Amino acid sequence: MRNSLTFLLADDDADDASIFQDALLEVDHSISLQYARDGQETIEILKERNSSLPDLIFLDLNMPRMDGKECLKLLKLDSELSRIPVIMYTTSSQAKDIEETMMSGALCFITKPSSMKELIRILSTIVQGFPTDLQKEIRMLSNNSSTFIVSS
Repeated sequence: MRNSLTFLLADDDADDASIFQDALLEVDHSISLQYARDGQETIEILKERNSSLPDLIFLDLNMPRMDGKECLKLLKLDSELSRIPVIMYTTSSQAKDIEETMMSGALCFITKPSSMKELIRILSTIVQGFPTDLQKEIRMLSNNSSTFIVSS
């Protein structure tokens, strides 16, 4: 088993990405974070064979060049990339966005929390459950969180 995890965050908002990185450092310093500014860059990073694939992808919905929905669909069409769990991580809580991304293969849909404390709690739960109990931990988190979370 691997010693540390690698996450990839695709988000065009640099401030949100910085907050995410700070929260992740609070949870576990050994987790490596790759960053992409949009869906297109996400695909490019993942197609580079000189870097290892991330263990988990966090995808924002609204990004330039390629949005999160389109990126998710491309990820799930690729036999190697489709095995990577994808969490939608966005400001949206629109039913249409949730339904479309969950039907396209997202593991869950998380609306960005309003506090750093809540983000740390969410990331801690995800890391704690990874990989064997991830789905169960996310389901429990969705029942006990002030943040909007939908899981399958």
